[in-house]
Amino acid sequence: MQLSENQPAGIEISLWQYSMNERDRNRWVQSLSPDERDRAATYRFDRDRASFIAGRYLLRRLLSGYVATAPSKVVLVADEHGKLSLEGRDRPQFSLSNADGLVAVAVASGCERIGIDCERADTEIEEVTLDAYCSVDERRWLDELPAHERARAAVELWTLKESHLKAIGVGLRENPRNVTFSWEDSLPVAAHDGKRDRRWFHRLIESGSQHVVALAVCSRSGLPGIHTRLFQDDSMPSE
Repeated sequence: MQLSENQPAGIEISLWQYSMNERDRNRWVQSLSPDERDRAATYRFDRDRASFIAGRYLLRRLLSGYVATAPSKVVLVADEHGKLSLEGRDRPQFSLSNADGLVAVAVASGCERIGIDCERADTEIEEVTLDAYCSVDERRWLDELPAHERARAAVELWTLKESHLKAIGVGLRENPRNVTFSWEDSLPVAAHDGKRDRRWFHRLIESGSQHVVALAVCSRSGLPGIHTRLFQDDSMPSE
């Protein structure tokens, strides 16, 4: 994994294996907006509440460096589908994902669209679910894999599709089977509704944990440099 402590040009991916400590969580929530705090309070399960708070805390910490303001002052705007963006004209593209102990945030300059998704590598995907999101060719590819590789490959395929659908701003409102993947030179390649758009790039990112992380990028000038770092929370409470 390539680690960087600086804010690079291109795509910055920050991965955070956050703690479940309540004292830490009480500190993180101070960086959230009033609406985000209200939303956090609605989660029934502590694990889900911690995941939401950690995700928004990390997102605000990262974006605050781009707009030169405190994390709690970052203005996030949601479109009609709930996709977040920064208020203002000159703003980076970003995407956020949470999965049981890991937060992944991708921030990009010079890209048209970006999406990131993460899932636990040991997630069990039922056969009926595979049928619902795999094309015929994808299902054949999975079925031909050795048994010990099939489960992780299914999670990787799901995560790749999720990252693409998040990048175009529709999530699972669109049928996952409309996005199909194949592999060229061991790299994932997507077709949307049967058509390949060469502005799109997809990568599986090494997470350093028991998670699968996938990135989807739309860029007319080729794939920007990707810099991945493990986020370390060493901040003091926000004012």
